[in-house]
Amino acid sequence: MGWFKRLKDGIQTATRNKKEAPEGLWYKCPRCSETVTRKELRENFFKCPSCNYHERIGSQEYFNLLFDGNFEEYEADMEAVDVLQFKDLKSYKDRLKAAKKKTGLNDAIRVARGKLNRRPLLVACMDFSFIGGSMGSVVGEKIAFAIDEARKTRTPLLIISKTGGARMMEAAFSLMQMAKTSAKLSQLAKAGVPYFSLMTDPTTGGVTASYAMLGDINLAEPEALIAFAGPRVVKETIKKELPEGFQTSEFLLEHGFLDFIVDRSELVERMGDLLHLFESARTPQN
Repeated sequence: MGWFKRLKDGIQTATRNKKEAPEGLWYKCPRCSETVTRKELRENFFKCPSCNYHERIGSQEYFNLLFDGNFEEYEADMEAVDVLQFKDLKSYKDRLKAAKKKTGLNDAIRVARGKLNRRPLLVACMDFSFIGGSMGSVVGEKIAFAIDEARKTRTPLLIISKTGGARMMEAAFSLMQMAKTSAKLSQLAKAGVPYFSLMTDPTTGGVTASYAMLGDINLAEPEALIAFAGPRVVKETIKKELPEGFQTSEFLLEHGFLDFIVDRSELVERMGDLLHLFESARTPQN
């Protein structure tokens, strides 16, 4: 009779009065299916507490993680222009408008200057949420600006890559950014200013073929996909089965493409050590 008593005493809640949990409160790991609150995920550096899966995060999260406190953003209002009047399923202009509305960003990269462990650092960080983190003219121009600023002020530069490659809607204009950023980085190297490249999941296409692999120190997050072409394209080209774990950061480290892999929770400490080492190397000895 327990169920009858609950109905009689008004304990049961009508369906129309039931409340659902707020959207976005919970996070389910795509790898191990562990469910935790978003708050727990954030406190654990946006990593799964169970399997250490590194969730994709954006520029704001990286800036909050890396910088001691306040930071200054550069060229925040720079926006792409639809020079080619490109249109596929919908126009490039409409795609840009939709991406800005969805993400609150003006393009797929942000550049900021602040201090990490009280040492100055310039960070250019890509956002995968903006048209797949694709590299167009704005991305190339912002990176060129960051490199020039680093060279002018002799401030170490960190570029965080998270991208699907060059932006097809800008055709050759996007491909030109590969040569542009690579040439700028050669100027930075000649000036003796350190450049660190952090590759996160995913780092692919023209970005991998240019500035992402040109760091004085190349580092990556665990299990990040790092490649020029996708595994299907590579397999069809070489007509062979690919090794297990092919194109992961662990595979690349084993084959000499990376200097080391860094867990996100250790990123600040490791970058602090690198800044200290490079600063010591540049300081004249008495």
